Amino acid sequence: MRDPWMISNLDMVLRLMLSVLIGGLIGLERERKNHAAGLRTHILVCLGSCLIMILSMYGFADFADEANVRLDPARLAAQVITGIGFLGAGTIVITGRSISGLTTAASLWVVMAMGLSVGAGFYVPAGVAAVLVLLTLWGLNIVEKRFVRQRVEATLSLVLESQAPALESLQQLLADHGIKIVKIRLSDSDHDSDSIAARHVQLKVTLPKADQLLSVADYLRQVQGVVSVSAE
Repeated sequence: MRDPWMISNLDMVLRLMLSVLIGGLIGLERERKNHAAGLRTHILVCLGSCLIMILSMYGFADFADEANVRLDPARLAAQVITGIGFLGAGTIVITGRSISGLTTAASLWVVMAMGLSVGAGFYVPAGVAAVLVLLTLWGLNIVEKRFVRQRVEATLSLVLESQAPALESLQQLLADHGIKIVKIRLSDSDHDSDSIAARHVQLKVTLPKADQLLSVADYLRQVQGVVSVSAE
């Protein structure tokens, strides 16, 4: 009968190599999109999780038959689940109302789970999970871009002459392009080049598409009374 506390060196090597492969597949997708946690990070998380799972299950086999010794193979794995939260939190960036990095943080968490699964010898669940994760990251990303309309936040800074059109007209021009003004800030000063009284307007807007920002800024620049436009 096979001893549940023992594992061959070949089996350990295969599990570690499989964890590198699975972590690399998920990390490659993140790397292609230039995310903070990419290929190497996902590989290391999956490999580390697999190694800790192997250590937790088989690393204390010499003490299994000792009196008053109670081994818990899930103890170290539980600490990995807690610890991965700190790494995932480091990939999340909050800018105003927009939050980025959540998908990468989730992929790190799933890669950790797959590493633990491989370390425990559950190859089929880990492989199926890897396929499902790749389908989710690649396939659903295409679906979202094609069918889900996501609005993008941007800031427009305008310098207007004193004879410039009323802000209501600018608002209507932006509305015609599907742009909604979220926040507005006004200030008066002298324009640097010719000391003409000018109005500084900062608009926080939402756009239907990110690539629309440049064309909108160029369009506003051509409006009579608008001295300069900057967008970010």
